[in-house]
Amino acid sequence: MGTPEFAVPCLEALVGSELTEVVGVVTQPDRPRGRGQHLVPSPVKECAVQHGLPVYQPEKIKAPEAVAQLRQWQPDLIVVVAFGQILSQEVLDIPPQGCVNVHASLLPRYRGAAPMQRCLIDGETKTGVTTMYMDAGLDTGDMLLKAELPLGEDTTLEEVHDQLSAMGARLLIETIAKMQDGTLQPVPQTGESNYARMLTKETGHIDWSKTASEVHNLVRGLNSWPGAYTFLNGKKYKIWRTKHTGKAVPQDTAPGTIVCADRNSGLLVAAADELLEITELQAPGKKKMQAGDYLNGHGIELPAAFES
Repeated sequence: MGTPEFAVPCLEALVGSELTEVVGVVTQPDRPRGRGQHLVPSPVKECAVQHGLPVYQPEKIKAPEAVAQLRQWQPDLIVVVAFGQILSQEVLDIPPQGCVNVHASLLPRYRGAAPMQRCLIDGETKTGVTTMYMDAGLDTGDMLLKAELPLGEDTTLEEVHDQLSAMGARLLIETIAKMQDGTLQPVPQTGESNYARMLTKETGHIDWSKTASEVHNLVRGLNSWPGAYTFLNGKKYKIWRTKHTGKAVPQDTAPGTIVCADRNSGLLVAAADELLEITELQAPGKKKMQAGDYLNGHGIELPAAFES
């Protein structure tokens, strides 16, 4: 059971492993996308179709007909990776070997819908993947295996997504191997936990009165979706990359003030405690651009300020 691109390597690993036979794939229904609002299959469905696997797309996995379909497949084990629906106890009880989830955090930290994004937004120095047995709670089941990923000051969501996606696939196969040879040792979740609540587009609205680190972490934590953004003269600009400068904010300079907009010296903006450099941005109706390239063709006349 899985839906987005993050889950595809796990499906590929299950298909390619001698330990497993995939009897069916469950994913979200096709959704309308783009200007034409054409129905588009999930990345997991596309992968399943390429491998000739049966695909089931219930609107609600808890519905009686969905439960009946799962029982018909008679799975020994259900693997869940970013599926997008909560499983009922009735579904959890179907496979004799249980349901294993691949979760993109070091549990019990960052349970919930947006662990990768929230981890970066919070400025954590490490994250990882945890495999766990699923129970009726939200990411509260016994942990199985973990793998850690160190995070740099400028690591972006896109980089974390790709690395954890591949890491999760390897950890899943290792988990199943240990399950089969009897060496898997479930560990109850104890210690401090927190909840990585779901993102909205509003999450990306930059508040320049926050510290430079808080703004910088928001930008990298939302690169590539939904993207951090700010407004200049009422127009929305997406901010894709920023960089610490270590330069103090000039006295009596309001947060959001553009202190420098020069293709050689950079695009420098006042945060609460430091000038932050915008290195990559997207103007309305334009593609992503390096800030220097943008300023080369679209000058920002000072004084000017981004609105919080």
